[in-house]
Amino acid sequence: MQLEFYQVDAFSDRPFGGNPAMVYRLDAWLADDLMQKIAAEHNLAETAFVVREGQGWRIRWFTPTTEVPLCGHATLASAHVLFDIHKEPAQRLDFICKSGPLSVTREGERLWLDFPAIETSEVGVTVDVERALGVEAVDVRGSNELFVVLESEQAVLDCQPDMVALAKLPWLGAIVTAKGSKHDFVSRYFAPAIGINEDPVTGSTHCSLIPYWSKRLGKSSLTAYQCSKRGGELFCRLEGDRVKIGGNATLVASGTLMLG
Repeated sequence: MQLEFYQVDAFSDRPFGGNPAMVYRLDAWLADDLMQKIAAEHNLAETAFVVREGQGWRIRWFTPTTEVPLCGHATLASAHVLFDIHKEPAQRLDFICKSGPLSVTREGERLWLDFPAIETSEVGVTVDVERALGVEAVDVRGSNELFVVLESEQAVLDCQPDMVALAKLPWLGAIVTAKGSKHDFVSRYFAPAIGINEDPVTGSTHCSLIPYWSKRLGKSSLTAYQCSKRGGELFCRLEGDRVKIGGNATLVASGTLMLG
């Protein structure tokens, strides 16, 4: 069996920026353990698999070590492949996943994710959190992710977590964020417990970042920058209980996986 794959840099208008994701458009689902092995073989933060179901698409995402319930950049990458490689004629693609319905709309060169807004709740500053992240926290919140607000953009840039200690905390991963200098807010995301020490650009974390900063800054349209080494710019809107996350995507590689 041979399977075509596409590597896309999401949230970037050029190669080698943003966050790389691998995308497979399948005619039928593979076994779960095989999809996990494929993701481990590619060893990117996320490998996405999409299968047409009815008028839409079911999408699943795998890190090198586990399946995750929601992923923004690999959804953006999948939409780019369906629009540009497989020539889907509609301007909107509807996806279903473990977190519910999602959609991606094309507006010129920019793609817009439509994801659920996620509210965070107060956790409180603890020694364990500050030691694991190596920071002095202004505010500590949480949902399925640890959400840590820092004093400044420079503090976000300087953050150097203890990955072993961070992986032991009871959250999927950790977001660190602060008000930006050139953008409304900046962030970084660390998830060593699921095999990703630092994710370059993370669409799904903005499901909680957008509501938080929208409330803090008193505006519903925001610009964001995830200041990892690769970096990526995101355009954000809060619309009721949904968030819109906009960005570009660039195809950088394609090939065939040989399965015997």
